[in-house]
Amino acid sequence: MSLPKTLAEDVARNLVMVARLIDEEPEEAYAYSRIALRLASRVAAVREAAGFAAYATQKYAEALAEFRASRRMTGSVELWPVMADCERGLGRPERAMAMAGEPEVQKLDKAGQVEMRLVAAGARRDMGQIDAAIVTLQGPELASSSVHSWTPRLRYAYADALLEAGREDEAREWFGKALEADKDGSTDASDRLAALDGVEFVDVLGDDDEQPAEAPTAEAAEDAAEVDALEDDEDDDDLDDEDGISKA
Repeated sequence: MSLPKTLAEDVARNLVMVARLIDEEPEEAYAYSRIALRLASRVAAVREAAGFAAYATQKYAEALAEFRASRRMTGSVELWPVMADCERGLGRPERAMAMAGEPEVQKLDKAGQVEMRLVAAGARRDMGQIDAAIVTLQGPELASSSVHSWTPRLRYAYADALLEAGREDEAREWFGKALEADKDGSTDASDRLAALDGVEFVDVLGDDDEQPAEAPTAEAAEDAAEVDALEDDEDDDDLDDEDGISKA
């Protein structure tokens, strides 16, 4: 759907702000998405952006509605995994599992299929099926030595599931593999490894800690003594004045 030039520019500005703020300031991104939605609710890209902004602020019912609207407009299955994850957010992991078995999954690209596997494993864990979650994450993508954008998250999820199952040595190994692949720092694999090894990072001097007082220099001490002496002289003068008044 095409928009008049001025309206299109207004919508574009708000979508840019959504993209810019969604990671660091999701509530602000959500506010901008609502403006764009009021301006152009019949544009699929606007509905998708509104969905992601709602998802980032854990408004899962709203996010799911927006993703469904975008899918109806485009016919694309690209949003299928995040729609399933919204079902998890709404406390319906069984629906997420059902979506993982739908034909739409086969239409996803490799990244989308891995994302769907991550969501399905999360749904298994939601239902207390930790061993099934571990099996769900296993596959050629996990075993591959090739590194893709989704590799760190897949290895991290596998390590985390292993740790929950009490398989600490294997978890440590896979957190290490996740860290090797995570060039952008998209996971906290390094922190998880440190925790497993009993390493604690201590902030020696935080922003709110008071700086230690510096010892006064000799010159400063002399100045302070002079000020004290002057104040004592002034106090003596004041007492003399008062005595004179009282005797009058």
